[in-house]
Amino acid sequence: MLKFVHDLSSWRGKAFNFIVYGMILFTSILFSVSTHPSITPLQKASLETLFFASSVFFLFEYVIRIIAADKATSYIFSFYGFFDFLAIIPLFVGILASLQSLQSLQSLRLLRFLRLLSLVKLFKLTPAFTRLAKAFKNIKSELTIFLIAAIVLIYLSAVGIFVFENAAQPEVFNSIFDSLWWAVATLTTVGYGDIYPITIAGRVFTIFIVFIGLGIISIPAALLSSELMRKQ
Repeated sequence: MLKFVHDLSSWRGKAFNFIVYGMILFTSILFSVSTHPSITPLQKASLETLFFASSVFFLFEYVIRIIAADKATSYIFSFYGFFDFLAIIPLFVGILASLQSLQSLQSLRLLRFLRLLSLVKLFKLTPAFTRLAKAFKNIKSELTIFLIAAIVLIYLSAVGIFVFENAAQPEVFNSIFDSLWWAVATLTTVGYGDIYPITIAGRVFTIFIVFIGLGIISIPAALLSSELMRKQ
């Protein structure tokens, strides 16, 4: 009877899912509005009520999808089921926070962000995401190799810059762990500029690291693009 909730080809399934998508976007707007500094206490209370109502809606949706699934566990442990579960956690946290003995939990406003993770379900609307997911699956071995290579290079880069810069900037490159931040920012070519080498050896080393970082980013992107083109 409820099978249509998982069927995007039927009009009832499309209607149900579009309502869910509308609620997701509505909750995202609420979250954005709630961060504005000009919100009054009354408006804040109204937003909290709407947040609670949206959480109840997502709990209802989660239960309905479990009931409608051929196998409850197949949905619960699926990709979208995982994000649906994360979206309802703030509801239970809010209920606990409303108890006098657990008022301190109200400071965990970051958990509200979990509800926004349900935005991932919007990808169901386009078959392009399905092609993208298949492309990632087909090149997962290559991506795994580059991920391992990236981790090794980040660590070696942190060690290298520590060796070259520790004596000149002991307060900045104080340890390998401090140097890891520089390595990540440099290898990804972000380059925040908050920490940087000042020695000649450190700068020459950085030049090589930047070129290596370009390869780490460009090769996986080229692999993905090639796979997507092959699927068309």
